[in-house]
Amino acid sequence: MFSDRTNWNLRPNRLADTFTRHRVEGRRLLDLTASNPTQCGFAYDERAILAALSNPSALTYEPQPRGLEIARHSVAQYYADAGVSVPVDDLILTTSTSEAYTFAFRALCNPGDEILIPQPSYPLFELLAEIQDVKLVRYSLVYDHGWQIDFHSLERTISPRARAVVVVNPNNPTGNYVRSVEFARLNAICFNHGLAILADEVFSDYGLTEAPRLSFASNVDLLTFTMSGVSKICGLPQMKIAWLIAGGPKDLKTEVMARLEVVADTYLSMSAPAQYALPEFLKGRHAIQKQISDRVVTNLQRLDALLGARGACSRLKFDAGWYAVIRVPATRSDEDLAIDLLTAHDVYVHPGHFYDFGSEGYLVVSLITPTAVFSEGIERIFSVF
Repeated sequence: MFSDRTNWNLRPNRLADTFTRHRVEGRRLLDLTASNPTQCGFAYDERAILAALSNPSALTYEPQPRGLEIARHSVAQYYADAGVSVPVDDLILTTSTSEAYTFAFRALCNPGDEILIPQPSYPLFELLAEIQDVKLVRYSLVYDHGWQIDFHSLERTISPRARAVVVVNPNNPTGNYVRSVEFARLNAICFNHGLAILADEVFSDYGLTEAPRLSFASNVDLLTFTMSGVSKICGLPQMKIAWLIAGGPKDLKTEVMARLEVVADTYLSMSAPAQYALPEFLKGRHAIQKQISDRVVTNLQRLDALLGARGACSRLKFDAGWYAVIRVPATRSDEDLAIDLLTAHDVYVHPGHFYDFGSEGYLVVSLITPTAVFSEGIERIFSVF
């Protein structure tokens, strides 16, 4: 009766089972995996947010497949503020970057075609691809005093069925921006093999170093899809506002926008109140970004101070984002370590394999965790070593 594409193994893994039992027992939890900024104690301008959602124009239904022009203009202005020119007609609004990926997959892939994704990376891609009957092929990121694309690995993975390369810029959870040299080489490889680029830039505003922040929205040499949204930019994941930008040579851009418009017209998923509110949300982004960035810096300083007294563990360097990768002695599997931290120390972290790290000895922690919880949790982790 059911499709093969949704025939997933939905049984919770051992860590999820342990986490559920921990909550049922009602024990205190030091959760270092926080990803939802609305639950991390930040102060939002509630009056401005709610007022933005009360625009009387939203009472009239005016379906526009690419999204209301007022909303798309505000996205174009967001990029203009960063020195990137994005034509309004090259934008399509979506409810999430997940939906933006879906639109891009639909435009590029037949069933069984391949999309190249980085490893390590966020685990969402697997389900998105399977739902669209697309196959994922992994290329490596390597760490050498900082993360970088392993182009030898990338070129080895390209087959005749490859259609696009996913670049998360900065990557989650490794936090590395794509450097200008990598940008150019990636363009050359994709051009030679007839591939598009799918660039996910949701964390791009949260830089921690002086590394240049190149946006793929400026890419004119190759068919490129750039996506982002207010989930991270404005700390408003519940508002369900994101976008997809098509860039590249004019003829390819014209063709793909016509196809994407039909896909968008089929879904018509964006709500009018959210679209009319988008200009105000983007105008108010700086206040919440400062709070989040300050929290990240404070927690990172605390983490580094505690690491200084413990030679057994280290933190991997990164450029941007909300997460830190901690290297720990690989005396057991990362999952076993995470389970032990939860059961014996009431600390919840993500093991490295959750993000598809290629070996044991990695834990991932969220730097937007409330500072007192973060500090106590990190101290308990290091007490194990």
